[in-house]
Amino acid sequence: MSEYRALSIFFNPRMAAMLCLGFASGLPLALTGATLQAWFTEAGVSVVTIGALSLVGMPYVWKFLWAPFMDRFVPPVGGRRRGWIAITQIALSMTLLLLATLDPSSQPKTIGLLALFIAFFSASQDIAIDAYRADVLLPAERGVGAATYIFAYRMAMLISGGLALVIADYFGWRMTYQLMAVLMALSTIATYFAPDVRDISQPTQNIMATIRESFADLFQREAIGVILLFIVFYKLGDALALSLFSNFLLHGLGFSLTTVGVAYKTGSLIGTVLGAFVGGVLLSRIGLYRALFLFGIAQALSTLTFLLLAAVGKNYLLMVVSVLIENFCSGMGTAAFVAFLMSLCHQRYTATQYACLSALAAVGRVFLGPVAGLMVSHLGWEGFYGWAFLLSFPGLFLLVLLIRKVNVNAKLVEC
Repeated sequence: MSEYRALSIFFNPRMAAMLCLGFASGLPLALTGATLQAWFTEAGVSVVTIGALSLVGMPYVWKFLWAPFMDRFVPPVGGRRRGWIAITQIALSMTLLLLATLDPSSQPKTIGLLALFIAFFSASQDIAIDAYRADVLLPAERGVGAATYIFAYRMAMLISGGLALVIADYFGWRMTYQLMAVLMALSTIATYFAPDVRDISQPTQNIMATIRESFADLFQREAIGVILLFIVFYKLGDALALSLFSNFLLHGLGFSLTTVGVAYKTGSLIGTVLGAFVGGVLLSRIGLYRALFLFGIAQALSTLTFLLLAAVGKNYLLMVVSVLIENFCSGMGTAAFVAFLMSLCHQRYTATQYACLSALAAVGRVFLGPVAGLMVSHLGWEGFYGWAFLLSFPGLFLLVLLIRKVNVNAKLVEC
């Protein structure tokens, strides 16, 4: 690939769509995750309850159950991919507006239930966007496309997870969630103008047959058992390290909302974006398997910076540096990981297959939350981050096992 061709990949309508849809996908996650944690923390809710909030993310784990319906049925406007994206975006904006009217100190259960609905619509949006991304990008564009998508995704998380905290500090949580709802509604405009997906073969007319065919095609992959275990464990340590990070900075170290919103969120954005683009470029040069392995090692070692921060205590410079390093390494790993998931999908069943694979990847982020709260209560922050470091290695061992079982020249390890 020439240098000119490499640069030209960044400038086409498909990459513009990755920017817009990545932003739309990233916006809701923090609003039911880190930002909601901060809202509950400010309201005086216990760390164990805050840890349990991660369970509202269960739709991200179980989204493969309804993904076949989004492969099988086509909305009347926008087509199979863009139509479903627009529907979920409208639903998200409406539920976020409703969430803005509630109070966690007196209505924690109601907020938790509504957050579960928001997570459902967000997971459904991800099903459609992930399928659209896998269908619309050319094979040579997957690494750069994943990096572009992650850039926009993190920009949205900076707004919903960083700027939102600053807005809440000055104007309150009600206005914060109302503004996020407006941004979510505006994303439907970008969805309308996104390039359409061409030449998608039609699934069978029977929904049950669609489900059977989708999973039959996926599970015929060579070494599929090792592949599925690898997907679960590759980001497990990283997910554990970040599961209570807002609470760690606010309650554990005593940083203010504004400091966390500006310094931590900005540092995480810069680190992740740089990591994603560096990872996307390196991916096209060194190959998918080698990238997954090298980026996974860097991802594991970067967790030690959080352990150092927990040992030193409240230190602004160390906090910014540790966030930059961890998110840079995590961004590289994510770019390679997304390209890996896309390479496994058959275009006819992209929504179902990608939903199944990405749901497995979300297991750690969702179910480690309650465990993380108990770990912090019993082990302290240093012990917690020590375990996060150790849990980064099972995925790497599975990756080594995987490459021994799968031909390195197969599609699995191509970019």
